Amino acid sequence: MDRNLALEFVRVTEAAAIASARWVGKGEKNKADDAAVKMMRKTLNTLLIDGKIVIGEGERDDAPMLFIGEKVGKGNGHKIDIAVDPLECTNSVAYGRPNAMAVLAAAPTETLLHAPDMYMNKIAVGPRAKGMVDLDFSVEKNIKAVAKALQKDIKDITVMILDRERHHDLVKEIREVGARIYFIPDGDVSAAIAPSLPDSGIDMLMGIGAAPEGVLAASAISCLGGDMQGRLIFKNEQEKERAKKMGVKDLDKKMHVKDLVRTDEAVFAATGVTDGPILRGVRFTGKGAITHSIVMRAKSKTVRFIETHHNFEGEPQY
Repeated sequence: MDRNLALEFVRVTEAAAIASARWVGKGEKNKADDAAVKMMRKTLNTLLIDGKIVIGEGERDDAPMLFIGEKVGKGNGHKIDIAVDPLECTNSVAYGRPNAMAVLAAAPTETLLHAPDMYMNKIAVGPRAKGMVDLDFSVEKNIKAVAKALQKDIKDITVMILDRERHHDLVKEIREVGARIYFIPDGDVSAAIAPSLPDSGIDMLMGIGAAPEGVLAASAISCLGGDMQGRLIFKNEQEKERAKKMGVKDLDKKMHVKDLVRTDEAVFAATGVTDGPILRGVRFTGKGAITHSIVMRAKSKTVRFIETHHNFEGEPQY
């Protein structure tokens, strides 16, 4: 995949982030999400790509745009699959909380897992702890393995977890081991990526989040050299049937990064909407806005943080 596309994808996430940032603290999560979706789609359609959404806003009947299967781009150029979360953490935008981002991952056709919209149990660590953890290990064994790999005391290991009732037992076990916990209200894409970034202060992600976000996170982790495992969790038989229809053959499979992203040509881009552990949020200047983004490529392992100063009056033009 053309490396120049990586910077084009940053333009897409920047546009979505600015559009949704106008809704910070206004209590309107649906309007914030709608603004991000519309602007992301509009900007994607300016690119010289033959793109297909494989993870997006839902099936055609449930989402008017960026639905699974929708074609985006000008129809010529590279054939690529695209996974998007135009606004991760809609509640964070609605209520002025941290950790909201506009996120996009892209890869050659048929290389991203078509993850169904359901839960996934996940564990993620950075490059130094790669190969040291396993979903089937006990919480204690995983934390001790990460502590050994990072040459840290267990009491200094920081685990990031979504603040959910379903994690009650997990939280209890982590506390019994003696590790620190960093709770987040939403946003486990950035939480899964954080352990692979040296200055994030996060050593590992544990717990249950959304499966599509697992693929987005795995796209970034494949670029950073970290490690992640995930296993789908089904509430009922209907969810199992949906997963089968989307091409998941082994419903109980413990999936590694290479199962979620089957290529070394993935690209990941994200732009902060509100401040988080990885990115700063959009700042409006009166004559435009300043955005903070990350873009990375799996093939070259390059990671770029980009601060962009946008000059516009009223609405930005892309």
